[in-house]
Amino acid sequence: MKFVCYTEWDQLPESANALFAKVEKDSIFFSRPWFENLTAVALDDNHTVALACVVAGNKVMAILPLMKCAGDTWYSLKHRYTSLYSLLLTDHDQCEIQLDLQQQVFACLSQGLSQLPINGFLLEPVADNDSNLNDFQSFMETVGFSCERTFRHYNWIYRVQGQSYNDYMAARPAQLRNTISRKKRKLEREHGYEIRLFTGDEVPQKMSDYYAVYTSSWKANEQYAGFLDGMVLGFSKQGWSRLAILYVKGQPAAAQLWFVAHSKANIFRLSYDEAWKKYSLGSILTSFLMEYVIDIDKVKEIDFLTGNDTYKQDWMSDRRERFMLSCVKSVKPKGRFERFTKSLKSMLKKYLGIF
Repeated sequence: MKFVCYTEWDQLPESANALFAKVEKDSIFFSRPWFENLTAVALDDNHTVALACVVAGNKVMAILPLMKCAGDTWYSLKHRYTSLYSLLLTDHDQCEIQLDLQQQVFACLSQGLSQLPINGFLLEPVADNDSNLNDFQSFMETVGFSCERTFRHYNWIYRVQGQSYNDYMAARPAQLRNTISRKKRKLEREHGYEIRLFTGDEVPQKMSDYYAVYTSSWKANEQYAGFLDGMVLGFSKQGWSRLAILYVKGQPAAAQLWFVAHSKANIFRLSYDEAWKKYSLGSILTSFLMEYVIDIDKVKEIDFLTGNDTYKQDWMSDRRERFMLSCVKSVKPKGRFERFTKSLKSMLKKYLGIF
């Protein structure tokens, strides 16, 4: 068992594919298409990828996807759109031998990281109940790192628990249900409308309609169009993309981009033309996609990803917290360590203000 830090995706052994096939079941943000697209089109010029791995023979046991830049701190390989980050770990059966092997993986990874010419890691956004990162933190502390968690953002979800769409809507606030019914009737009576759903390979072809809506919305022009196009292309090949467009008089007036994988629906991008604001097109389109992912895709969980927006509470049921995990190498004598810690905290404040 050895620690290896790869700098290119094609350097990974073939066995890494099995690891990604396992971890993507937990989140699309752990998938290989997500990370490869991020690396290809979203890294700043002064950032490079660093895949910190534990390898046994030809088998990749663990991957900690990182990015490095000038300075002595490395960061999680993430994007502004990243909703969850973790250490990617291969399966281990719950038996004494396998658990011992898992401990060896953590020990190898922490030792390897401690030998790198860096003084700190900033990993985000992470869940507080992530057992892989909790164990990782413990091992990092044993090799001389001081670790701390800082709150980053909230995450709203809905656990379907076998309900039908009708069951789900019956439990939504009466005001939301009434608004959707009233606005649909009003829009149909005054203008007429059509909702079309695109999946798979159709989605990249219809992104022009998505961008037409986005440009006419209250938002600025899509800042990360190249990243979004690459992600849509990669996820559509997996069959994960769901793009719903609401057309009024043949013109796109609202659009929502969701990703559905392994029984989880991720609500990714929402927008509508400001000219149609009074018709609540966003709510109409969200209810349409909710019906599809619940009754057709049969998802078990719906994730509104990042943010604590008030409207999300009407659609979701549970709120989770996400954190930044910082690991700082202890520096002696004490005075130097205190100065370094103070410097890192100052950097953290600046970092949190930017992202």
